[in-house]
Amino acid sequence: MYFKDYFSIWDKLTPAQQDRISDHVSSRSIKKGTIIHNGSLDCTGLLLLKSGQLRAYILSDEGREITIYRLFDRDICLFSASCIMRSIQFDITIEAEKDTEFWLIPPDLYKELMEESAAVSNYTNEIMAARFSEVMWLMEQIMWKSMDKRIASFLLTEASIEGTNTLKITHEMIANHLGTHREVVTRMLRYFQSEELIKLTRGTVEIIDAKQLQVLEN
Repeated sequence: MYFKDYFSIWDKLTPAQQDRISDHVSSRSIKKGTIIHNGSLDCTGLLLLKSGQLRAYILSDEGREITIYRLFDRDICLFSASCIMRSIQFDITIEAEKDTEFWLIPPDLYKELMEESAAVSNYTNEIMAARFSEVMWLMEQIMWKSMDKRIASFLLTEASIEGTNTLKITHEMIANHLGTHREVVTRMLRYFQSEELIKLTRGTVEIIDAKQLQVLEN
């Protein structure tokens, strides 16, 4: 598959714009755990995922992480090119959760396309609106949902992403996703286990009763 097959507004670009992208876009492959973008000073460029999985998170002054969104096949990441959008005033770190392949669009080129093309500008605004909705959903979770509901929701989401009820994930990793302490996660997971909702082994959480987790989630 080629870049044009993944870039949904390719047909809305002029032939000259298509040529410019083709001449400057590059393909990259990274390993799981690689940090691709780290903070507002790092203007990497726009990322269009070919395969794999990325995690975008913010870091508190105390060093606590919280996941704000994730990216999968065909998703595009704008925050890795935050230097071209003055409205972005916070630092985001982007890490590969799996071995990942993506195309990289240079930030200066994309900025030029945004200024030239209404289609690119509208497309960018739509992505920004979608990311804003995800952040607002996260804020609602933090403000209004108890930790047991958030952990239940996280486990069910992970099972859906991975296609299995046996999740190879540590308590620390769950805490990093949810922006809480590992001890809080451990205490809640042990409670879930005592209720026979999950089974815990070293580095693994197995969902035993997904239906009851769904009830708890809601």
